[in-house]
Amino acid sequence: MKESHARGRLADRLEGGLPRLVLAPTFAAILVFVYGFIAWTAWISLTNSRLLPNYKFVGIAQYITLFTREPRWWVAILNLFVFSSLFIAFCIALGLILAVLLDQRVRAEGFFRTIYLYPMALSFIVTGAAWKWILNPDLGLERLVQQLGFSGFTFRWLVDSKMAIYTVVLAAVWQSAGFVLALFLAGLRGIDDSIIKAAQVDGASLPRIYWRIIIPSLRPVFLSSVIILSHIAIKSFDLVMVLTRGGPGYSTDMPATFMYAFAFNRGRLAFGAASAMVMFLAVMALIVPYLYSELRGTRNA
Repeated sequence: MKESHARGRLADRLEGGLPRLVLAPTFAAILVFVYGFIAWTAWISLTNSRLLPNYKFVGIAQYITLFTREPRWWVAILNLFVFSSLFIAFCIALGLILAVLLDQRVRAEGFFRTIYLYPMALSFIVTGAAWKWILNPDLGLERLVQQLGFSGFTFRWLVDSKMAIYTVVLAAVWQSAGFVLALFLAGLRGIDDSIIKAAQVDGASLPRIYWRIIIPSLRPVFLSSVIILSHIAIKSFDLVMVLTRGGPGYSTDMPATFMYAFAFNRGRLAFGAASAMVMFLAVMALIVPYLYSELRGTRNA
């Protein structure tokens, strides 16, 4: 009797400990290679490291230099503001409009949904390469229109330092609007049809129903979209590198490309680490309040 009881306790312990044992290597890897390297980057940013790490503490000198003596950093911040504002606004507007149109149960809905969602399957590297070809004045849109007979047509945003940032916005919106469409469409399909029918019985038109009832009920989707798109915007790197390489000059520099340029191309490791930590804190400022609100809402439910 005692043996069977002991075996049962051992089996219970194994059953309870097996998931932890399986997850332990993954947890250890995340602890070391994610949080460990975040801590390492934070320490490097407080040193005077150049080409190789130097662990002598010098305080926040790199951060002071970053915000007071480096005009290129402020260009990157301005570009991030312009890019993120337009990127988020256009993605949400296009995603919502397309979701509302698809929600009308149109014919060939599956075909249109596939077309709109297809860019999501592509990486930003592929997107950047494609749009770089399309916007190239010698190979893409400008040359095509000129060959059609409009010899005076020009479209040189890609090589214009004042307009190049908008080509990044254009490519990024094309890539991510389908993702926002999927979020809004899921939210629309989750709304009870009886609400719409009741409003129609009261004489409300379909546009008024969407504007007054349905769209306000999608506030959680709006919040999720803004958080996710802001995260994408802050860490934008591959699209910019492939499409413009931060140019012409550094007119399309973003914080991520700025960090890469100084940490790896110019041999200023601590300076690049300082800019990386500023980006990290910006992302945390977005994610932590969102996670807190979600967790609090789950507990209250």
